[in-house]
Amino acid sequence: MNHRTLGLRDEEFDAIVEGLGREPNETELHLFSVMWSEHCSYKSTRRLLRLFPKEGKSVVQGPGENAGIVDVGDGWGAAFKVESHNHPSAVEPYQGAATGVGGIIRDILAMGAQPTASMDGLFFGREGARSTRRLSDGIIRGVGDYGNCVGVPTVGGKTAYDPSYDENPLVNAFCLGLVRLDRVIKSSTAASGQVAVLIGSPTGRDGIGGATFASVELADETKSSRPQVQIGDPFAEKLLVECCLELVGLGAVVSMQDMGAGGITSSASEVAAKSGVSVNIELDRVPLREEGMAPWEIALSESQERMLLIVQKKDMELVESVAAKWGLNCAPIGTTTPGDRFVLKYKGNVVADVPASLLGGGCPEISWPSLPPEDLNDRQCLGAEQTKPPKGWEDAIVSLLSHPNWADKSWIYEQYDHMVQINTIVGPGSPVTLLRIKPNGRFLALVMESDPWKCRLDPFSGGAETVAKGLRALAVCGAVPLGMTDCLNFPSPEKPDQFWELEEAVRGMATACREMACPVVSGNVSLYNETSKSKILPTPLACIVGLVDSLEDFLPSGRWKEGNRLFLVGSPGGSLAGSAYQHVFSGKPRGVPVPFDAQKEKSFLERAAKTAKSRVAESALALAGGGLALALAKEAIESGKGAQVNFDAEAKPELLLFGEGGPRAIYAIPPDKAAAFCHIWQGFPVSHIGKVGGSELSVNGLFKVRLEKLIRAWRRP
Repeated sequence: MNHRTLGLRDEEFDAIVEGLGREPNETELHLFSVMWSEHCSYKSTRRLLRLFPKEGKSVVQGPGENAGIVDVGDGWGAAFKVESHNHPSAVEPYQGAATGVGGIIRDILAMGAQPTASMDGLFFGREGARSTRRLSDGIIRGVGDYGNCVGVPTVGGKTAYDPSYDENPLVNAFCLGLVRLDRVIKSSTAASGQVAVLIGSPTGRDGIGGATFASVELADETKSSRPQVQIGDPFAEKLLVECCLELVGLGAVVSMQDMGAGGITSSASEVAAKSGVSVNIELDRVPLREEGMAPWEIALSESQERMLLIVQKKDMELVESVAAKWGLNCAPIGTTTPGDRFVLKYKGNVVADVPASLLGGGCPEISWPSLPPEDLNDRQCLGAEQTKPPKGWEDAIVSLLSHPNWADKSWIYEQYDHMVQINTIVGPGSPVTLLRIKPNGRFLALVMESDPWKCRLDPFSGGAETVAKGLRALAVCGAVPLGMTDCLNFPSPEKPDQFWELEEAVRGMATACREMACPVVSGNVSLYNETSKSKILPTPLACIVGLVDSLEDFLPSGRWKEGNRLFLVGSPGGSLAGSAYQHVFSGKPRGVPVPFDAQKEKSFLERAAKTAKSRVAESALALAGGGLALALAKEAIESGKGAQVNFDAEAKPELLLFGEGGPRAIYAIPPDKAAAFCHIWQGFPVSHIGKVGGSELSVNGLFKVRLEKLIRAWRRP
């Protein structure tokens, strides 16, 4: 078999031959094609990922494991990670999205953590297009059905629409779990003389080659790729979660790995390579649900709801009894021995014998050519048509509120159970999700952010803004950031202008993380999100986890009270480049976004944290998409109260109302606490802009809209 037909480059094949000292046999070639795929090896991005800061005072486990872990106090940690399932969701939206949820839950489980909450990042094509309706319907049902059945609440997320996702929908699945820090399980703790045990569903042909499939552009004819999409069973996953957690609680698990991309090969070779042992797998012992499977098919199947456990021999009887209690297959499929080998045996014959470290970590890095796009100047040129005021201010507000990107998303998240496990204090639809940590009485604050339109114009600033928006939201609500996980969704890296966008976006995100003291503890890269007809916008996504000590320290949004004074903190105007205003009224992002300013951001975070802690505010919202105008409208809608807003500034009204970027927020303050609030923000731009009251939102005499009209527009009947 030719290595090129399996996606291996000539230089990669040469490296395999050099590492083995011989040519690989057919089974070994299949193993390398998956393990050295972009999806498994990160060969195009390893050097970029090194830019992210990984250390922090709360970091317990950084990148390199199934998930990162941060300390949440009193001997407890939060394990979290976000993953992509983009290609499978484009081909088979329901199962693609469902198995994306199942896979990320098992990643959290592999750390010994109880999966506690999920979030989803969904990016669809033009709303109303037939393909968007088909894909979004299947994807949303897939996310909801799997999460609801497995009993993990979907507590928040982000949904966006843009023509670039017409044939390239993105499904990013996030999961967080709680774990006792003295019971964390790692993939690097196996030792010689232990048993490799497969627990869970029988193995079939579903998902074979899924990792390789996710590492190339989507073919125009995608139906042929359906066998590469796994089939999920959330009820089996529920049993698997309970079984594995019981075994962890009994101290019977030495190491544990999800059998996701690459199946048995990926999970077993990763444990072997990280632990410094060999692993010998007997493929005949793997429970199968299909006859006639070839050894390489068994080794690479991505059948769902399976975990690989490394256990002591003395614990095998206990492991088998617990698995039987939960009605799960339990098969001792291999052993660990001294050395650095990954050995597969089938019917008494060795069918593959390669160095585990070569298979799992030997893929050479690729440094793709990088050049700024030829049309960069055109992208960043903000023409007069992009800055003119709207024909009608009231119509502009209503149009923005009713646009699918910024309108109410309850029709999506009401399909999800966000209350199961009863930890959800503030759920979907809010800028920040708040979860109770039952074991210690504290609270986790979660945000998910992405800004693909600004990333297209200036990927460095767009990447930094993506991180900064999340950190601003956490600071405003009173949360201390603990760590971040990211999903880097980009088109092919093989085109110099697209690799430049990837490089710049990562540099921007890493700079913001470093300057704002937010370590990156886990993440995922998804490349080749394009077809022959279209490619996605550069879409890095950031999920940040923060800690709130008590409910009294949490400052909510949407809680205006009659007579509150309204204050704007931060610059009075932003940029229209890549803004919601531009998206709706010109349809094409143009211009230069507000550049990242580390000192301003740090100054804002410090004052926002003090404001929440001092409890001088009733309500607060960091400005994001739609700028000041949509922030005022959403606060009014959520509060059920109008406001009269008047402020003086030299900037054009459209910049004041719809400009985006930089650290800004609006606060609602009781009159008797206004002086204390202004004292906290001394030395930072702060303006008294109005007063809460009435049933209308009126701004500077430009428009006056009744609350009922705003609500109708936002809810899009």
